[in-house]
Amino acid sequence: MLEIEFEEPIEEICECCGNTTTKLTRFIYKDDDAFGIYYAQFTKDHERKNVKGLISLGDWGTDITSSRVSFLFNLWLDNQDYNIEILDANDSPWKNEILGKLLTRNEALHHSWVKEVYHITDHIVLEDEVLIKYLNNTK
Repeated sequence: MLEIEFEEPIEEICECCGNTTTKLTRFIYKDDDAFGIYYAQFTKDHERKNVKGLISLGDWGTDITSSRVSFLFNLWLDNQDYNIEILDANDSPWKNEILGKLLTRNEALHHSWVKEVYHITDHIVLEDEVLIKYLNNTK
């Protein structure tokens, strides 16, 4: 069973436009074991209404980062459908080595955990109220 622990959002001012950027940190548990973390960020009133995120999966029960890999993604709403796109690691605003290896788009799409990433994003669009409200224009 997959569970997400939600931390309080952090708001900052976007350097490119002066609008509010919201940053999210979430912890992922699978069958009650630490399985991953995801970061997400979005900026109010940007031209493109999307969420950039990163999911890091692996052994979070130790300090050994070599067992972790990270998948960068873009998430947006088109009509009533949520869409997910795997991005290349070079586009990541998160560069912390604790996240493990940042995968290229090609590596991510062929990685055995990519199905887990899609499973997690399914939970994100159902459970992460801050992100859902942003994408659906609700307060």
